[in-house]
Amino acid sequence: MLNTRPLIQPPLDAAVSHAVLWNRAYRELGATVPLAIALERPDGTVSRFDYATLPHSASNAELTLRYVERLLKFLLWSRGASRVIIGGAPEVTASLQAMYAVGGARAFDAEFSAKIYGAFSIEARPLEAVPQSRESAVPLGRNLDGCRIGFDLGGSDRKCAAVLDGRVVFSEEITWDPYFQSDPQYHYDGIADTLKRAAAHLPRVDAIGGSAAGVYVNNEVRAASLFRGVSPADFEKRIRRIFFDLQRDWNGIPFEVANDGEVTALAASMSFGENRVLGVSMGTSVASGYVTENGSITSWLNELAFAPVDYRADGPVDEWSGDRGCAVQFFCQQGVARLAPLAGLSFPKDMKFAEQLVEVQKLMVAGDLRARMIYESVGICFGYAIAHYAEFYDIGTLLILGRVTSGEGGNLVLAKAGEVLRAEFPALAERIKLRTPDEKDKRHGQAVAAASLPKLKTAAA
Repeated sequence: MLNTRPLIQPPLDAAVSHAVLWNRAYRELGATVPLAIALERPDGTVSRFDYATLPHSASNAELTLRYVERLLKFLLWSRGASRVIIGGAPEVTASLQAMYAVGGARAFDAEFSAKIYGAFSIEARPLEAVPQSRESAVPLGRNLDGCRIGFDLGGSDRKCAAVLDGRVVFSEEITWDPYFQSDPQYHYDGIADTLKRAAAHLPRVDAIGGSAAGVYVNNEVRAASLFRGVSPADFEKRIRRIFFDLQRDWNGIPFEVANDGEVTALAASMSFGENRVLGVSMGTSVASGYVTENGSITSWLNELAFAPVDYRADGPVDEWSGDRGCAVQFFCQQGVARLAPLAGLSFPKDMKFAEQLVEVQKLMVAGDLRARMIYESVGICFGYAIAHYAEFYDIGTLLILGRVTSGEGGNLVLAKAGEVLRAEFPALAERIKLRTPDEKDKRHGQAVAAASLPKLKTAAA
């Protein structure tokens, strides 16, 4: 039996099995057999991770499969891959191939990867034949000259900012409900309206930059929960190139769109003048992004909403992927709504998660102990998740922002996460700065950073 009891228990949902503690307990059983996992992407980049497993035996098989399967799941949503190569554990690889096949427990993950990268496979190789890491990084944003619009599309609101030579002259957010809208025109009209509202506060518009949940490659929508209500046929016809259509409406000016997690990390790097930043936005979902030591971004996926942080067998289920224990059930407004009844709060069944969060925030302002227990639980679980993330990212600064972090509740989340790091992971507590932007940046910082994405066109010589 693995000893995964934490030093600090969340006041709600105490049965959580933190990934970092489970992995540590497994390794302490005597994991000595080398294992390598390499993730290849179509651009030629490779991310390789080396681990060790327990000696192969019938008594260890279930634990080892759980260990490797959860690591691979995290790596897929962190790094992304069209092909996974596993060396040193052929018996585990065979089980994983079945899990990621059509009808398998991880079919959703395989299908998502194939949608993003065009293919997905898992293969076994001898340990010495597993490729080494081959990473790349490119500069992102930091352009603030001229008249710019930045927008950020979330699941409950869309934000915009008008930026004039780096100075914000206007910002606002407007409530919308994109998740289950089947008409592509709803999405188009909403984004177009946001751009027009910002443009009204500028003498002209030189460039537009956008941030949105999902995966975007060269401004093309590959996958995004924002558009989950749109049929596959309408997605291909109207959504996949929606930003190209919007760019055409603005006479072809520079127009760049990036994953909201990457823009989160960029916002932190720009605001604090620091790199090695992992940004985590706790809003409608969990958006994540990473800025390297050199201030660039990578070709990694960084979709940590669907990366596992809780290993218990009966953990909360993500309704999109069907998997249990993923971050989306812990660190966003959906996580707050999940904890609310455990704290003794009762909301109407048809009340949206965003509205439930507002009510919890009001209770927090009023000093309600139930609301406090929710934020303490989020913060404690997040502290253990940070330690888990540090096994996959070189983190110097960790930024949290988003609706869940607004107000006193956000301060409590950060305080409890820091408490966990100091108690359980003192070396990480020394190394990682936990940061949060001021209230304005929490709500509009991503839109401002998004405005910096495009470079202005230079006049021909």
